[in-house]
Amino acid sequence: MYKTKRVIFLFMFIVTLHLSIVPFSAQAAESFDTTKVDEYVTNYIEKNGLPGAAIVITKDGKVLYEKGFGHDSEGNPLTANSIIGIASGTKPFTAFAVLQLVDKGDIKLDDPIVKYLPELKLGDERWEQVTVRQLLSHTSGLPNPTIVAPANTLKKGVERLHDWKLQSSPGVKYLYSNANYWTLAYLVEQISGVEFNEYLMQNVFLPLGMNDSYSIVSTGDITVKLEIPRGFVTLYGMAMPWTELEQMLSGSGSIFTTASDMGKWLSMHTNDGKNDKGEQLLSQELLKESYSPQAGIKKYGLGWSISSPNIKPARISHSGSKTTFQSQQDIVPSSGYAVAVLLNSFTTTFEHSYEISNGIIQLTEGKEPDLKSPLPKIIDLLLGVITLVYLILGIRGIRRSKKWTDKRKQYPAWRFCLRLIPQMVPIVSIGWLLFIVPSLKNNSSTTIDAFGIWPAAMIFLATVFIIGLALTILRIYYRIRLIRNGRL
Repeated sequence: MYKTKRVIFLFMFIVTLHLSIVPFSAQAAESFDTTKVDEYVTNYIEKNGLPGAAIVITKDGKVLYEKGFGHDSEGNPLTANSIIGIASGTKPFTAFAVLQLVDKGDIKLDDPIVKYLPELKLGDERWEQVTVRQLLSHTSGLPNPTIVAPANTLKKGVERLHDWKLQSSPGVKYLYSNANYWTLAYLVEQISGVEFNEYLMQNVFLPLGMNDSYSIVSTGDITVKLEIPRGFVTLYGMAMPWTELEQMLSGSGSIFTTASDMGKWLSMHTNDGKNDKGEQLLSQELLKESYSPQAGIKKYGLGWSISSPNIKPARISHSGSKTTFQSQQDIVPSSGYAVAVLLNSFTTTFEHSYEISNGIIQLTEGKEPDLKSPLPKIIDLLLGVITLVYLILGIRGIRRSKKWTDKRKQYPAWRFCLRLIPQMVPIVSIGWLLFIVPSLKNNSSTTIDAFGIWPAAMIFLATVFIIGLALTILRIYYRIRLIRNGRL
């Protein structure tokens, strides 16, 4: 009887201990204080002058939190179901599509890309050595030029590579390039036999229930096909609606989605590659490989960035930014949490989406995030002050142009021209940046697009250009008048 009581007591003790420990982790996830997320994100966007943000948090395959903050460019509240561009956050999706084809045996990671795309030529014989894995890990050597010719289809996009040369030998060096992912998207098309956007819809979006997610060919499709509000650019701590720069995006930055849909994507990644129905969309082996450092590079896997050792907790991530959108997605393997931040604005000098996501991750770790000073706003305001000072001094110089010229009326022509050089240098250099660069290679960008890249800086440059041009014209004008009046 005594032994029986001892066994029963021991059994009850073990059961009690199990119940007190096992549910604790589930309870910890369920009791995650979302009010702190609300407070942190609200304070962040107000302090930094951002128009809005959409957030989702998942843990171990389940969505814990999704919410929108602020407003869109039409004045409507931003919600977890608002469609926002994730820009280069597209790359993990493109990599996922390629790895699905690897899973099926249609592609091998270490095969040369020319085996599958023999028609795709480069002006570099080393191109024949580039593998699928190297394209996925940005170690192919392909460059990432800022100015490229326009393209309105994926096929035309990759055809632009025909005269490119590799910047390094394949597999030697990490060089981030959108061209890697144009090529991979084209690979998916050729191997699967369906358009890349349709492949994503049928094999990624629909199986995950991402019903408000779309992949487009170029930014021109944003208003034509998606009919979504414009994004913003930030200026002096404020947000200004802006039109996205026209460019071909397929595979590299083509996805427009919602925070709610991103929750389904991240839930799959924190559920061993299975959707909510238990269907395996990608083998655990390949999923793990996509998160793993590749040969010769520690900071990038197959479509995912890998955090440096000094970032705690370690995370698998990808950021993205276009001229009016910004995104960040983070997976934290040690805790099972994942976070996505979608912003309907772009700030050149700071990755707000990364900072917000990092703050939320700190909250999941039980820490208080540090709400830093609004550095981009400070930088813009300092630029604004410099612009104003330059404008005042420039107006003063313009008003004194005649006096300036009269003082130098004894100068020979060559010496007078030398005195104009300080004004001519910014005129030529800024004029080249604002008016010549946008037209190079017949690309579709304009001077207005250049302005949207960093408005505060462009206002300063435009001020310098206009003042310099006015001073030069007036000084030459008064010099000619002196000549005509016989005073020289």
